[in-house]
Amino acid sequence: MIEEFLNQRVVIDLRGEFVCMGTLQSIDENFLELSNADMHDLRDSDTTRENYVAASLATGIKRNCRRLLLVRSEIVAIALMDDVVES
Repeated sequence: MIEEFLNQRVVIDLRGEFVCMGTLQSIDENFLELSNADMHDLRDSDTTRENYVAASLATGIKRNCRRLLLVRSEIVAIALMDDVVES
């Protein structure tokens, strides 16, 4: 199922105060690899997770990593950027 997200822009909610966005490049049993990724610590801003994602939809992903590996056990949710609903 997650393989359907390969080579597409995704938003990933992680445990704690982190949200990540980028292009899903590969998947294995332990990691997800993203390219052109934004790893954002919500403690660094006054915005909510939802508002940060909505702003990224409007203005584009604020890339701060060319390549990023995420530990699968830390992932709470993953969605295609195109499926995120702005409200």
